[in-house]
Amino acid sequence: MSAQSKVLITGASSGIGSVYADRFAQRGHNLILVARDTNRLDKISKDLQEKYGVQVEFIQADLSNDQDISKIEDVLKNDADIEILVNNAGIALNGTFLTQNIKDIEKLITLNMTAVVRLSHAISQSLRHKGQGAIINLGSVLGLAPELGSTIYGASKSFIQFFSQGLYLELKDHGVHVQAVLPSATKTEIWERSGIDLSQVPPLMDVNDLVDAALIGFDRKETITIPVLKDENQWNNFEKSRITLLPNFSSADVAQRYKN
Repeated sequence: MSAQSKVLITGASSGIGSVYADRFAQRGHNLILVARDTNRLDKISKDLQEKYGVQVEFIQADLSNDQDISKIEDVLKNDADIEILVNNAGIALNGTFLTQNIKDIEKLITLNMTAVVRLSHAISQSLRHKGQGAIINLGSVLGLAPELGSTIYGASKSFIQFFSQGLYLELKDHGVHVQAVLPSATKTEIWERSGIDLSQVPPLMDVNDLVDAALIGFDRKETITIPVLKDENQWNNFEKSRITLLPNFSSADVAQRYKN
């Protein structure tokens, strides 16, 4: 990836997305920032151009809306300079699955999953053809832990992890890297927007620390990056245990414990 290649970042007007914008601009990349808040995007764009001397475009889009997803798909397909996609836009919901409104659940599924798949699909062919580039998907440690609640949000982030690992396997031999970043509770506006009581969540990681750690993982070509996890052997052992299951999935016989 060249320093002047473009990075398209969704959810770029605040929080994790805005810090990614700053860090990639600092590295010399030109940017395309996507979010709903035009005023914020305009300010961030001007600040980054002045601070780092890079080119910054922005596009107003709500990625829970089908037409706006299509608009960003077209950008990814038609701008050959885009070599990195950061799928950061997402929402959480307050309450439990049984208390949440189904329309809100559908919006979460569209934003947290459908948009990620469609935008990744829109850019993957061109990256594969060029033999370079990267896709960064923001997941969550909640995708590994149904015990922590957040059934729908956690399920959407579990999907992101699986999707990223699978896409990595499809693209790794073509010079394209895929990384899933799994934040723990992080100090962003998602809490306020979702109506979640901050007194009910663990201490929040600083968003700058999160993104800086995620980019170290990105530079190391990690597929899964969990900035809060102190002992990387825990993840490595988790993956080894999962992989040892695979040969046992290829059998025509029912396991003995399920036989009468």
